Amino acid sequence: MKTIYVTLFLIFFLLPTQLLTNELEKETSPYLLQHADNPVEWMPWGKKAFERAKKEQKPIFLSIGYATCHWCHVMEEESFSNKKIAQLLNKYFICIKIDREELPHVDVLYQQLYKKHYGRFGGWPLNLFMTADKKVFYITNYIPPLHESYAEGFDTLLLKLHNIYENKKLLEKNMYLYRHIQKRFPKSTKEKQLSLKSLIRSIKKEYDSEDVGFGKSKRFPQAAKTALVLQLAELTDNKELKKNYFELLDIMTLRGLYDHVDGGFFRYSVDEAWEIPHFEKMLYTQAELIPLYVRGYVLEAKPLYKDVIKESIAMLDRYFLYKDYYFSASDADSNTQEGGFFIFTQDEIKKALRHNPHAKAIEEAMEFSFEGNFHDKVHINFYTDKRPKGFTVFQKELQKIREKRAYPFIDKKINTAWNAMMIEALYIASVVDKSYALKAKNHLEALTELMFDKGALYHQTVPKRRPTQKGLLEDYAFFISALIAAYEVEYDEKRLDFAAYLLQQAKEKFYKNGIWYLSDDDLHIKADLSDKYYTSAQSKMLQNILKLAALKASFTYEKFAQESLKNLHSELQEKQSTVPALASAYLMQKYGMVVLKSSKKNLVQQRKNIEEIWYPYILRKAENYNDYLACTLRRCFAKESTMKAIKTVIKTLKR
Repeated sequence: MKTIYVTLFLIFFLLPTQLLTNELEKETSPYLLQHADNPVEWMPWGKKAFERAKKEQKPIFLSIGYATCHWCHVMEEESFSNKKIAQLLNKYFICIKIDREELPHVDVLYQQLYKKHYGRFGGWPLNLFMTADKKVFYITNYIPPLHESYAEGFDTLLLKLHNIYENKKLLEKNMYLYRHIQKRFPKSTKEKQLSLKSLIRSIKKEYDSEDVGFGKSKRFPQAAKTALVLQLAELTDNKELKKNYFELLDIMTLRGLYDHVDGGFFRYSVDEAWEIPHFEKMLYTQAELIPLYVRGYVLEAKPLYKDVIKESIAMLDRYFLYKDYYFSASDADSNTQEGGFFIFTQDEIKKALRHNPHAKAIEEAMEFSFEGNFHDKVHINFYTDKRPKGFTVFQKELQKIREKRAYPFIDKKINTAWNAMMIEALYIASVVDKSYALKAKNHLEALTELMFDKGALYHQTVPKRRPTQKGLLEDYAFFISALIAAYEVEYDEKRLDFAAYLLQQAKEKFYKNGIWYLSDDDLHIKADLSDKYYTSAQSKMLQNILKLAALKASFTYEKFAQESLKNLHSELQEKQSTVPALASAYLMQKYGMVVLKSSKKNLVQQRKNIEEIWYPYILRKAENYNDYLACTLRRCFAKESTMKAIKTVIKTLKR
């Protein structure tokens, strides 16, 4: 009898809670699965959700985030697991949850709307309320469960928005506000003239020489903009810009943005001094920063830059690698503590320094304080221009401490665009360590096998599942770029042929009436030019077209690139260096790609010498020549028998 009562208790009281799920349980996204047991009746983005909203005559609550987003976790714990809030959401709204890494084009659409409304970037979580026909009437970021001084809470907001939806006049007013929002931020009537001088002025205006970097308060490692700084320095021989480039590399590495123990960069710094990061690690951050340090090492041979390259790749191999693919990201939190895995107590720091003969030098370099710099604990920063003596021993001691800790949650999505970025980074890094070339080749072949099927690319998947989501513009753009990087190391013409095939596909799928779109579907979301988090897919594609035009001697590609750039010229004039990857594409087209041609043997042997050339837009092409030829699309302007001589010619070009 006792057994029967226990069984009945489990059935009626425990099992309903354990089996509580919603439609997200059928999804593969780690982020969506994190919400599968919420009492909120979540649905994935799709036709079914919108049809249900129309049938039940309810508005839609759309919440966008990703698996390693700290404030997304906070909302999930505070509000989406709260039964009272869930009851209100389920009663008055159809709730849709989006993984922004799964549907980045949908995220871009609503991030653009947020920016138009508030005049600044939104970020995540992004939450909006809209009608069943996708007309937005409210948009915001983090929403607390209860009213706070800085934001209205779910407790009052949900009823307020339900009442707006029920009142036709109020609803029309709110929808009108969002439809016509662009009028609140009119474009300047003054048209800026685009030139090298104006681009340099724009960069200098944005650059903070005191704290070093771009932006206010938060500091993102803006790879595309940092690359543009060096390109402008090379084109104009500007020593100040060159100095700025190396200042950026140094501060991003030596301060808190970089993980001094395991290697790799965090997603961004929460302060202007780069001291305290948001502790997420993103695959794309590593992939876009590594090439900057490779370029820095080639030009300056600073040991720190080589260490950064090797440590960052080793970190990814240790935590992110699955077979020959990389996972997407790791969380900021560990055991519910933000940064818990990465920070140290004062006692742990002292223990790691106990037997180090250079302990004093390390403490001075760290400006070590017993008060700590992050919730009375220590996140390591160095306030010097290099790592102090004894660092390696200190690093190993801290690694021993970390080995006893559980690494944060890892988002195990395999994303085509981000893996392609990392493959390109490995090919580029092979000038520092040749073993990276074989590693890159293995990754490229594995990614092709997994994500290229029936003549088309796919966007992402998770382990042990075949991909089903068709590729987006960003997948094609970064995959093509990886193939070009592969060619310049392996000199296999098949890489360029594959790149050309994918470019043709991308043109058919995403380029309509002179406009690039993010996806090939009925959403018709125009490609954006923002490089804030990682390089704009549209700008990357334009760079690819210009490179393929040069490598394949194709006037057709050149014309296509010119047409695309012409359509964006007024926007580039207006935004200047705030769209750095587009500015780079413009400079490539204006000043010209230089293709250095020689035998494969010569190019392989002389690679480091070639990469040292003080000109930003150089490609390498294997031909049956013993000499070295420097060519543009229409002419070869130099032929020399030695690498030294051809370097001199290119370096002294007046452009």
